[in-house]
Amino acid sequence: MADKKLDEKKADAKKSAKKSNKPNMFKRLVKYLGACKGELKKITWPTAKATTKNFGIVIGVIVVMGLFLFALDRGLYALLGLVMNTTA
Repeated sequence: MADKKLDEKKADAKKSAKKSNKPNMFKRLVKYLGACKGELKKITWPTAKATTKNFGIVIGVIVVMGLFLFALDRGLYALLGLVMNTTA
């Protein structure tokens, strides 16, 4: 019985210690936002020239892949037409 009371007191002491050591929610928010601001300062942003070059590469790859898929679709459709003898 005494052990139970002692365990309960220890658990209550731990809970109250955790609550008292935890900073206010607004202080934690300010600290978090300050850390975010510091991380944003570490970023090296690409130049306008590099961004334009990368944009051109992406557009080129999209066009090439689009043409490839179009040709593949047309070829498979023609092959299917030969197999099923249904030409459009």
